[in-house]
Amino acid sequence: MFQIFTGIVALSSILSFINKKVLKLPDTIGVMLLAIVASLLIGALNFIDHDTFVSVCSVIDQIDFRTILFDFLLSFLLFAGSIHVNLHNLLEEKGAVLIYASIGVLISTFLIGTLFYYVSGLFGMNIDYIYCLVFGALISPTDPIAVLALLKKAGAPKDMEIKIVGESLFNDGVGIVVFISLLSIATMTGGHGVEPSHIFLEFAQEAFGGITLGFVLGYIGKLLLKRIYESPIVAVHISIAIVMGGYWLASLIHVSGALAMVVMGLMIGDYLHKSCKSDPLKENMNTFWKVLDEILNAILFVLIGLEIVSLDFQIDYLIAGLVAIPIVLFSRYISVFISNIFLKKGHRSSSNKITILTWAGLRGGISIALALTLPEGEFREALIFITYCVVVFSIIVQGLTIDKVVLKLLKK
Repeated sequence: MFQIFTGIVALSSILSFINKKVLKLPDTIGVMLLAIVASLLIGALNFIDHDTFVSVCSVIDQIDFRTILFDFLLSFLLFAGSIHVNLHNLLEEKGAVLIYASIGVLISTFLIGTLFYYVSGLFGMNIDYIYCLVFGALISPTDPIAVLALLKKAGAPKDMEIKIVGESLFNDGVGIVVFISLLSIATMTGGHGVEPSHIFLEFAQEAFGGITLGFVLGYIGKLLLKRIYESPIVAVHISIAIVMGGYWLASLIHVSGALAMVVMGLMIGDYLHKSCKSDPLKENMNTFWKVLDEILNAILFVLIGLEIVSLDFQIDYLIAGLVAIPIVLFSRYISVFISNIFLKKGHRSSSNKITILTWAGLRGGISIALALTLPEGEFREALIFITYCVVVFSIIVQGLTIDKVVLKLLKK
């Protein structure tokens, strides 16, 4: 496994270099696009040298995407993403962020699941309704990584940036909690005789437990950093230990590690921005976590591209995946529109901004990792393939056009 991971790190660095020098696309989009091209070239090997193709596929099959993301990458990515968020600006948009990340995710899950249930039935796939809801939950979390630089380049308003970043940080955690709750119901009961109280208890334990743990870890982290302000390298070391130990503790006590990392990152980031009097400590912490964030994201998007080789390709799956794309976009628009109603008048988004928030709601590695955790069964391969269709369209098409959409709609 170490040799495979070493190869992935090496490949991600090469693709990042090619993207910077040749394609000059946003980092994550360019890297993933090149990784998809690499996957297609591997697929072409099947017609040139079948034995080599089989051996390459066997290596890729050994990559445990779910374990790499959930047990390693996710804790670092969420902490690194939240530590750079301005907590003051986030609190100004807290209503929008919390409503989009909670009510919005629930509405999106229900809408996608329901629409997909009826549409998939038209193609004779007959996926159980509970598994359609599971698909709705895994595809609802948004990923801001690939779109943030483009939003800034296009001159998107600060409040919109904060809404997108804040929502995506929290809806990762909420989406994972909803997914786990629905999947446990699907595997235990097959979706029959589901009690709302069971869903609520599952959700409460994961979500509120994760947020509470995040506050505790954030408080401990701030205390430790205050006492070690004269040793920036030790401070970075401590932050790594808290992230790894905190995420492990969350899994041990069955609460949301994702939400814990976000809350902890926001608290420690707020301390660095406001209270920390040591410039070397701030510089070391910010530089380390920024560099690590970009490296790990490159690795993540290379993995997304390479895993395409492992997909079970069937024409029915492709058609269902193409149909799922407008369903996901429509549901995203409706969820943002309805969530907007719950906001105070001064914090509501205009119709143009709702459209931007819809198009900027990219799907990423979280959705694929969740799909890969689905248990073996008749729906698993179909849902994984459909998830890939939505994610690839989202990152490449939406990611490469969001700046044009922003410029066009904001002019109006």
